[in-house]
Amino acid sequence: MILWTIFGYLLGSIPFGLVIARALGLGDLRAIGSGNIGATNVLRTGNKPAALATLLLDSGKGAIAVLVARQFGGDMAAVLAGGAAFLGHCFPVWLGFKGGKGVATFLGTLIALHWPLGLIACGVWLLTAAVSRISSLSALLAAALSPVFAWGMGRTDLIAVSLFMAVLIVVRHRPNIARLLDGTEPRIGKKG
Repeated sequence: MILWTIFGYLLGSIPFGLVIARALGLGDLRAIGSGNIGATNVLRTGNKPAALATLLLDSGKGAIAVLVARQFGGDMAAVLAGGAAFLGHCFPVWLGFKGGKGVATFLGTLIALHWPLGLIACGVWLLTAAVSRISSLSALLAAALSPVFAWGMGRTDLIAVSLFMAVLIVVRHRPNIARLLDGTEPRIGKKG
């Protein structure tokens, strides 16, 4: 189980947004917009394909960690690898433990762990984003409701990992929460 946790963490630590932005000459994401290395901040560069690629790769690393660990180590290995991939995205060893907020990796991990739960979380994010046009609010609601949905679906085995990810997403969004409360949180697609 320790090896699967390490595998998940190292996979999750790959900063795809930073790599893509540099490869495309978009600059250092840590000096743009929110300074985050995720897809929402890549979108602030104005490059939608780069943002989509970041979203897919960041969610994919959570899903791949789960699927590989499940195939070779079983369900508990999958949960540990997925949670560790999420943790790796938030605190990547390659960037001095200063990473992203983990939302895409959270969604990819949930989809791979139990696709109905993952799709519900994605649906909450999409619905909230469509109404509010605020990525952070969408992420906070999707994360906060995921343990509740896991419980409601009878997936008590996923409550702890979804709660862990939800709590960390809230912690990583503290500045966003302050801006939401004072009405200054930027809308999706606003350039940095």
